[in-house]
Amino acid sequence: MSCYHVPVLAQESVEALVTDPSGIYVDLTFGGGGHSREIIQKLNKGKLFAFDQDEDASKEAAKISYEHFTFIKANFRFAKRYLKLYGITAVDGILADLGVSSHQLDRPDRGFSIRYNAPLDMRMNRQQPLTAADVLATYDIAALKRIFKEYGEVPNAGRLAETIAAARVRQPIRTVMDLLSILEKFAPRFREYRYYAQVFQALRIEVNDELTALQEMLQQAAELIKPGGRLVVLSYHSLEDRLVKNFINKGKFEGEVEKDMYGNAIKPFQALYRHVIEPSQEEIMNNHRARSAKMRVAVKV
Repeated sequence: MSCYHVPVLAQESVEALVTDPSGIYVDLTFGGGGHSREIIQKLNKGKLFAFDQDEDASKEAAKISYEHFTFIKANFRFAKRYLKLYGITAVDGILADLGVSSHQLDRPDRGFSIRYNAPLDMRMNRQQPLTAADVLATYDIAALKRIFKEYGEVPNAGRLAETIAAARVRQPIRTVMDLLSILEKFAPRFREYRYYAQVFQALRIEVNDELTALQEMLQQAAELIKPGGRLVVLSYHSLEDRLVKNFINKGKFEGEVEKDMYGNAIKPFQALYRHVIEPSQEEIMNNHRARSAKMRVAVKV
């Protein structure tokens, strides 16, 4: 298994995903290939397509020798389009492990972590132009407040946005330490790191347009997965999990489920388990980044 990233709920997710060893499966978040390697172990001439927009992930994918494995360097929001290029219009299962990888957090130059004084980058695809530093430099107060409040659930989002707008006039906010020097004035005592994480999460989601991409991916999954096929999604914060939960249970991201004239719910998936699946205490002890993971599994109806 690659040390690039320790896959969360690896056995549980792949057991739920693979129902046909000769089927066609998609790992939408290849990362270090942990889940993909587990999937391959379950396959017998089955095909696996893996997506990741990170250049570093493509280097890890080159290490996999399974003959029916195909890596596609692209954001998973384009899954349907790229799979069609390979003649794939229906699959037996899709897995997505959302959020930032351990590798991205551990690379100081990526700017995802508060542990390193690095440029405020946070791009999962480094070919795109917008960085976290650009967001802090160019967004107006209203836009900054919106992303801090909606994507980070930051309690004093308005005051923080105003302070950032004033601070950047005096000195550009380019590095992690530049930002932390502002945040430390707002962070609740004894909860500083949680506060920093909320702000960094908000910036990361904005830079990578993560929630819109997730919605597009889920809608495409409903079109790609065959009846009886599986959708497995691991999320790490409430914003992601809420979208996944609503789409599985209601067939939409907000509002109530629609019903046909007979009172049957109109939705593409049926939840396989009544409750969300979470890592065991043993797994969390071995991999602390698993502590907030929630796995949902759905069957295409």
